[in-house]
Amino acid sequence: MKKLIFLTGLVLMSAAVWAMPLGTSTRAVIPSDIQQLISVDYRALHDSPTAMQLKEQVLPQSLKDFEKALKGVGIDSETDVDQLTFAAYRMGKQNNVRVVGMAQGSFSAKVVLKRMRMKKIMPVKYRTSDLYSMGNGMVMNFLDENTLLFGDDSAVKGALDARDGYAQTIDTNSQMSDMMAAVDGSPVWSLLDQQGTQNMMRSALGDASKVADYDTVKKRLLGSRYTMDFSSGVNFNLDVITSDSITAATMSSLVKAGMLYKKMNASPVEKTAIDALTVDSDSSKLTLHFKADDKQFQALMKSDLFAAVSK
Repeated sequence: MKKLIFLTGLVLMSAAVWAMPLGTSTRAVIPSDIQQLISVDYRALHDSPTAMQLKEQVLPQSLKDFEKALKGVGIDSETDVDQLTFAAYRMGKQNNVRVVGMAQGSFSAKVVLKRMRMKKIMPVKYRTSDLYSMGNGMVMNFLDENTLLFGDDSAVKGALDARDGYAQTIDTNSQMSDMMAAVDGSPVWSLLDQQGTQNMMRSALGDASKVADYDTVKKRLLGSRYTMDFSSGVNFNLDVITSDSITAATMSSLVKAGMLYKKMNASPVEKTAIDALTVDSDSSKLTLHFKADDKQFQALMKSDLFAAVSK
């Protein structure tokens, strides 16, 4: 899951300078107990050579499985999908994490379901919903004519439970829905909950997280969100939401200390990348911004530092 959280944000990058917000059908199936939400404008993915190179280098198997499952029912993610959204949410008393995908695009439910019938694939009823097997252990359900919900059986049923009123939706999670309002409609955006944000920051800080200050402030990290696009080089913006301005300022100092530590043993290319990252605090937010041109970022992808963080 950590790999999915980190790499999906890097892999699914769009050159688009505009994007559409989540559709009503998509939003309705996102459960309240969300760990991470990722939304990508797929339409201009192939317009960026850098994005394509990155995709080939670090695409995780979980995303390959999703794309393969779509292709298995005649939906090509490269040509037919406009927007792809992934939701990782906790389910049940054990807080097991389930992942569902929601694809919206130019495909048609009528055409896809006709193809399923020709293959003699019959639906299984879940209340009023028809679930079709996609292979690879996944099932699918059309939320409307052009929006498809897919994932493993329990994950899809949990999402439908939210839509049908048997479980709460993301709209009842004020922390996550408030963060989403600030990024929804960006070409690529993601939200991460409190626990995920704490783990992400611990990993990003490295040895700097071992100091007492981090253990003191980590419980005051409430969540995080990022946007990313390739419209003019590589632009990455991350906001970590904290409980107060003192926590944000303390985290800013810790991240800067971590950057200095990493820079001591960095290669020239890696040092350039570290210098391109700006860190600050704004009220109760820790803000990070990274900007590089395509050539710089392509060089960074060949570095040992990039290989280490993208394992």
